[in-house]
Amino acid sequence: MTFDFNRHLSRENTWCVKYDLRQAIFGNPNVLPMWVADMDIPAPDFIIDALRQRLNHPVLGYTFRDTQYHNAIAWWYKHRHGWDIDTAWIDFCPGVVSGLSHTIRAFTKPGDVIIIQPPVYRPFFSTVTANNRKLVLNPLIENDGSYTIDYDLLEKQAAQGARMLILSNPHNPVGKLWSRDELLELGKICVKYNLIIVSDEIHSDLVFEGNTHFSIASLSEKLAAITITFSSMSKTFNLAGLASGFAIIPNAELKAKYAAELEASGAGMGNIFGFEALKAAFTPQGEEWLKKLMQHLDSNWELLSSGLARFSRIKVRKPDATYLVWADFRGTNLTDDQLNKLLIHEAGLGFSPGTEYGHQGMGFQRINIACPNQTIELALQRLDKIAHYLE
Repeated sequence: MTFDFNRHLSRENTWCVKYDLRQAIFGNPNVLPMWVADMDIPAPDFIIDALRQRLNHPVLGYTFRDTQYHNAIAWWYKHRHGWDIDTAWIDFCPGVVSGLSHTIRAFTKPGDVIIIQPPVYRPFFSTVTANNRKLVLNPLIENDGSYTIDYDLLEKQAAQGARMLILSNPHNPVGKLWSRDELLELGKICVKYNLIIVSDEIHSDLVFEGNTHFSIASLSEKLAAITITFSSMSKTFNLAGLASGFAIIPNAELKAKYAAELEASGAGMGNIFGFEALKAAFTPQGEEWLKKLMQHLDSNWELLSSGLARFSRIKVRKPDATYLVWADFRGTNLTDDQLNKLLIHEAGLGFSPGTEYGHQGMGFQRINIACPNQTIELALQRLDKIAHYLE
């Protein structure tokens, strides 16, 4: 089966955050948007066909998650990730960010300490503070574009009474897949201090060849007992607008508390089309499509990295996973404000400024490469407009 990942589709005038809010977000309606983490690639036909099939019945009433839905998640995790999960561990979330809010409210109290590891996905910051919890930073240690965890600092923070750690794996924005050993070292600290782990693994299917994703909850029974894992089919198959994800919670007591919070919020029913899309996605056909997608993303990485090679002041490393490239512009010696103005108003490029992920992201830009090849080529052409700042 062949798939066309270079097919250009206009997304303008579709109430699309990525395109239709460019003026509001960038102050320039004509930027080439390569920021928010959705793809300029159509969702697979077999998923669209499943949604159309459901529309053949004209009643779209109250729904529930059936056995096929739970079995599809279990099959996918065993087949793709080597994790044999019990379907009784599965619950719903409207999305990972809302799932974070539910877990924060279910397992902590106002004023409790929650640890995050910047530079990291912006809602990790805002979800903690919006729920009146105390945010404590455990910044990643960066060395020439490579990132590691500061375990010594993490242990001190855990010993001082932190209640929860929010983990990004694969890490957004740096593209890091945490190894088994790294996760076990982190997990040892969390077990010792009874620190609940909330693991955002929404990018875990988007792994480049030669790398392996490990779910931290799969590594030991002790870790499974303290971990809530969130994911979705949305990043993998470009279905974010369906607002549908899931939680995997092996500890029955934690699952019951999560379910109670979900019920109290009124957000537990879910979306008919999200359920149908997942059942169509987490299949051998979905796996075949994903394999081809990763080959396409690899070709985009090659295009981008070879094109950026002529700009001596920009450094990039291939991500282990995700379709997000963490580009280091620090060599330009431009301030973040100067860099953003040049990219947006001179080059016409809409990347994600690194400072959105904490001050540890100063001098960086996150670039979304989930697009047709020609979008990468156009972005490189636009960079030429500011080449004298970059070479």
